[in-house]
Amino acid sequence: MGYSVLVRSQRPGYHQPQISKFSLIEDTIMTDPIRILMCAPDHYDVDYVINPWMEGNIHKSTRDRSVEQWNQLYHAIKERAIVELVEPQKGWPDMVFTANAGLVLGDNAIVSRFYHKERQGEEPYFKEWFAANGFNVYELPKDLPFEGAGDALFDREGRWLWAGYGFRSELDSHPYIAQWLDTEVLSLRLIDERFYHLDTCFCPLTGGYLLYYPPAFDAYSNRLIELRIPQDKRIVVEEPDAVKFACNAVNINHTIIMNQISDSLKQRLNEVGFEVVQTPLSEFLKAGGAAKCLTLRVNEPVLEEVHASTPVESRTIQLTGHLLDAGIMNKALDMIVENGGSFKVLNFELGLERQSTSAAEVRVSAPDHDVMEEIMTQLIDLGAVAPPQEVCDINTETVTKAGVAPDDFYVSTIYPTEVRVNCEWVKVQNQRMDAAIVVDPQKMTAECKLLRDLAVGDRVMVGFDGIRTVRQVEDRDQRNGKKEFTFMGSGVSSERRVELLVEQIAWEMRQVRDQGGKVVVTAGPVVIHTGGAQHLAKLIREGYVHALLGGNAIAVHDIEQAMMGTSLGVDMQRGIPVSGGHRHHLKVINTVRRYGSIAQAVEQGAISKGVMYECVKHNVPFVLAGSIRDDGPLPDTEMDLIKAQSRYAELIQGTDMILMLSTMLHSIGVGNMTPAGVKMVCVDINPAVVTKLSDRGSVESVGIVTDVGLFLSLLVQQLDKLTHPYPLVGTV
Repeated sequence: MGYSVLVRSQRPGYHQPQISKFSLIEDTIMTDPIRILMCAPDHYDVDYVINPWMEGNIHKSTRDRSVEQWNQLYHAIKERAIVELVEPQKGWPDMVFTANAGLVLGDNAIVSRFYHKERQGEEPYFKEWFAANGFNVYELPKDLPFEGAGDALFDREGRWLWAGYGFRSELDSHPYIAQWLDTEVLSLRLIDERFYHLDTCFCPLTGGYLLYYPPAFDAYSNRLIELRIPQDKRIVVEEPDAVKFACNAVNINHTIIMNQISDSLKQRLNEVGFEVVQTPLSEFLKAGGAAKCLTLRVNEPVLEEVHASTPVESRTIQLTGHLLDAGIMNKALDMIVENGGSFKVLNFELGLERQSTSAAEVRVSAPDHDVMEEIMTQLIDLGAVAPPQEVCDINTETVTKAGVAPDDFYVSTIYPTEVRVNCEWVKVQNQRMDAAIVVDPQKMTAECKLLRDLAVGDRVMVGFDGIRTVRQVEDRDQRNGKKEFTFMGSGVSSERRVELLVEQIAWEMRQVRDQGGKVVVTAGPVVIHTGGAQHLAKLIREGYVHALLGGNAIAVHDIEQAMMGTSLGVDMQRGIPVSGGHRHHLKVINTVRRYGSIAQAVEQGAISKGVMYECVKHNVPFVLAGSIRDDGPLPDTEMDLIKAQSRYAELIQGTDMILMLSTMLHSIGVGNMTPAGVKMVCVDINPAVVTKLSDRGSVESVGIVTDVGLFLSLLVQQLDKLTHPYPLVGTV
């Protein structure tokens, strides 16, 4: 099946596309004409439903019209190419769609493995035809679906093979195809079930052009298409033409044979040099096919410059735990598919008793390394690990420039993490999100480090082998909500649920305090403006708060209220601005600066109440992180951002609960450095802030959209009830 080529002369009325080093394949007249395989519709009908187009069309095709339409297509093709026929077989009505017989390149043919049992009986007949016609026949494993040229289309300049997956063909088939046909394979994920085969929404054309429907593909696939095909070569089909299978066309040199399309699309194709031959195929649309589905090109040319290549990656992972009743298995598999990957469950051991855990081994495939990295990162968050026998030692690279991690460094999450060191699992210290993991094999230690803290010589974990997150296994009663107390899951609550949530939070805070635990509050100046200062001060005074994090503003306005009765110049009793009140905060700052610190101002009587007063009097540590907008600032405010972050992190260590009170900047900052397992309550009148914190994924977090002053008032009242559940005898 060798080919000799001659340059095509320019046809009247059409321009000659620019010839590249590859374009001689389709931009030339070959001494061997194009050969196309078809199958007569002797037994064609819609006998079952295996795609959306078949719905409602069972036995509604008209035999005479089907034969007439097929013959019109046959003759349109025969005028321009050699048509060969495979014998139709009774009982297999879809054999007419020969695009799915297999995939051919040169002397090699890969016979299809059909996804649905309704078509699997076609396989031996197509295999027999390929063998009888001199092809080297390759067969995929029986459990690996691949539906031939319906899901695999050669670039018409011969540079690569576009291969679809998502509905009928599996991504794991692509490495086989690349190897057997010695060609580069580019994987495209289909996401619209109407376009279940690649050839229903994608048609490479002569001269490097492409006719396609972008919404049928995920974002990754559309980016890949745009990287390979210049914008002036991409012909985008609109939905009205797409659902008439405009992309399901037969391209023979500069002719496109297709079902009926709109005048505008025909004009666009004419303008770039194509003759459009329209032939009605309505009877075959009822089964989800058109011109391309009814044909298979069987003499695809071979270019010596092109060789096997595919970026597809495959990895095996293990999942253990209550995989079914906790929803872990479904979540993992859905996540793989939603991120553009494919999977095969290799082994599943179901726990047989009430408290038994299950175990699964899953092969994960992705179209390239970047997609695999995203999938694996999320799987690790679910507790997935590589099989122990595959990973014994750490996978690290050494830092060569201070503050700069290796390119492929693993980005840490909030979840407790372990890494494989010298064949042992080692717990990562200082767990937080958005950091690198530095390992010391001699000391058998691992810790999270921010990029800025990386030192030359640090060994940083790269990739995702030898890394796992550690999730606490809950028993069935806990999963069914039979715990004495639990937050209501990660989410955002509206005001109608505030009193219920406050009751739960108060109960938890009381438990933390009585058991010697630690509660940290990060708060913004809105706490003061809304009248919450007295309530927060009481929480500190009664031992419910063990550290305070905030900015310059909360301290300034708290002290302003304590010294002058105003906040931002507004009288806190009457709620109206006072004359000259806009100067109050600056006078307060100046006063504290005169004393040298907030503590000195308290000790010398200048500050006699309020949040900062209670912090000083009860030895509750606080950090005030400065910003560019700060007035003064107060002498206690740390204007070095790096130092402020470090001090925040120090105070967060060992925390059981964090209250985030109406401060977007500080709440998000604290959330990013807080590991999973710490209960977080975010209260803000702005739902966006609450959602941002809830989206971290920690199941111990809850968001409440309400006025922070109201929240603190209710919280103090509920804590008082817990302290004195019944009124004393004789009291009113």
